[in-house]
Amino acid sequence: MQTTANDLRSQQLVNLAIEFQTQRINSGVPDVEDNPFFIADLGQVTRQHRRWKLNLPNVQPFYAVKCNSDPLLLRTLAELGTGFDCASIEEMRAVLALGVDPSRIIFANPCKPAAALNYAREAGIVTTVFDNIDELQTIQSYMPHAQLLLRIYANDASALINFGDKFGAPASMTRALLKRAKELGLDVVGVSFHVGTGANDLNSFRKAIKDVGLVFTQAEALGFRMRIVDVGGGFQDKNFGEIACTICDSLVDSFPSTTRFIAEPGRFYSRAAYTLVCRVISRRRQVGEVCKDQPDMLYQNDGLYGNFMNCLMEKEIFHPLLIPDQSAFGEREVGPHRYTIWGPTCDGCDYVVRDTTLPCEAKVGDWLVYKDMGGKLSLIEYQQS
Repeated sequence: MQTTANDLRSQQLVNLAIEFQTQRINSGVPDVEDNPFFIADLGQVTRQHRRWKLNLPNVQPFYAVKCNSDPLLLRTLAELGTGFDCASIEEMRAVLALGVDPSRIIFANPCKPAAALNYAREAGIVTTVFDNIDELQTIQSYMPHAQLLLRIYANDASALINFGDKFGAPASMTRALLKRAKELGLDVVGVSFHVGTGANDLNSFRKAIKDVGLVFTQAEALGFRMRIVDVGGGFQDKNFGEIACTICDSLVDSFPSTTRFIAEPGRFYSRAAYTLVCRVISRRRQVGEVCKDQPDMLYQNDGLYGNFMNCLMEKEIFHPLLIPDQSAFGEREVGPHRYTIWGPTCDGCDYVVRDTTLPCEAKVGDWLVYKDMGGKLSLIEYQQS
C-alpha cells in the first residue's frame, strides 16, 4: 500500500502518544504502572472500513470479535455500521452492551453449548451456523426459530491458520444435513465458509463460492429459501485488493439479485490499528571469545504468553523499533547491535525474536515498539478520521 499524508499524520500521532506514556511511566506518575501498553489508532479502523466499502461495496462486514474485543474498537465499528461475528456468550454480551441491535450479530460458532444458544435466543439473536447433524438437534432443542447458515468445507493450504480440519461440512454431507434440518423443521437461509486466517490462494475463494452455489441448488430443491452467502474472513492488507476483486467477480451472476452477501473480517480492521510498546527489563551481554559472534540478549516485560502468541501460532517474525531511555546509566555504544529478545517468564521457549539488529546499543529501561499488533488491550487511544 502506498504511504499517504493520512498515514504519516497517523504515525506522528502514535509517536506522540508513545512519548507521552513513556514519560509518564519514567516520571513515576501515581497509578501509572510500568507495564507493556498499546496505542490504538482508531482512525485506522475508519480508514480500513472506507477501503472495505470501496472494494467490496455489496458485501456487509461482520467483524470477528474473537480477533480483538477491545470495547473502544467494538464501539468504533458499531458506529461505522458493521455487523458482528460472535463466537461465545462473552462476545455477544460485549457487543450487546454497546446497544447494538441483535439483528447485527451472527452467532458464527458451528459447535455451541446449550447455554450459549439459550443466551442468543433470549437476547434476540436469530442467525447462527451449523456443520453437523448433532448440532442441528441441539439448535432444534434450544434455538428452534433460528435462521441457519450451513458452513461448508473450504481451505487455503497456504493460509496462516487453516480451519478446514476443524469446521465445515464436506460436499458429500451437505445434502444429508439439509435434509435433516428440514425434518427438524429448522430454517436454513444461507451458506457460509472460511478459507483460513491470512488467506493467499485466490482459487480457494473461487472454489468455495462455486460450492456455495451447488449447496443453494440442493437447499432450494428441498424447499428452503436461500438468501445469504457468508464469504468468511482471512483478509490481509497485502492482498486485500486481489481477494476483493476475486470475490466480486465470483459472485457476479452466480446468485439471485436478492441475495445478501456478508463476510467476517477480523485482523483486516484491527491489526494495523494497534502498536505495542514493551520495556527492556534486563540484558545479558555475550562475553569471551566463544560467544563473541552470538547476539546479546534482551529481556522485555511481555512475551509468548502475553501479546506475542503469534510467534508460536503463525511463526510471525517481529521487527521492533528501539526508543532509548535517555536516563539510562552510562554511555551508549553507537552502530548496529544484534540481539535475541526474550519474554519475562522462566520458560526457555519464551522468546520473541531470535536475531534482530537494532541501530545502537540497547540498555535496561529502553523501550521496544512493535507495529501491527492488533492486540486486545488499549491503554491510550486517540481518534482520527
